[in-house]
Amino acid sequence: MQVAKWGNSLAVRLPKALVDKLGLKEGDQVEISATGKKTLVVEREGQREREEALKKLRSLRWELPADYRFDREEAHERGWRLDDSDERR
Repeated sequence: MQVAKWGNSLAVRLPKALVDKLGLKEGDQVEISATGKKTLVVEREGQREREEALKKLRSLRWELPADYRFDREEAHERGWRLDDSDERR
């Protein structure tokens, strides 16, 4: 990849294969970190946190009843709908 001048900053174009692998689209935020002198890691913003949260949930090994069905409207009626202030009703 080539580093190019973009205003007062430098920019790198991400190859299509990487964009596809990360599922990126225009406007997405990414985290780029250096893991060595010449190695960069590119992740979708929050990807690491989501992966850790999923890992914790999977470790709980919760099993839902075979007939379980999520009903969004029923959940909203119970007060699980979040408004702009993120407070339960």
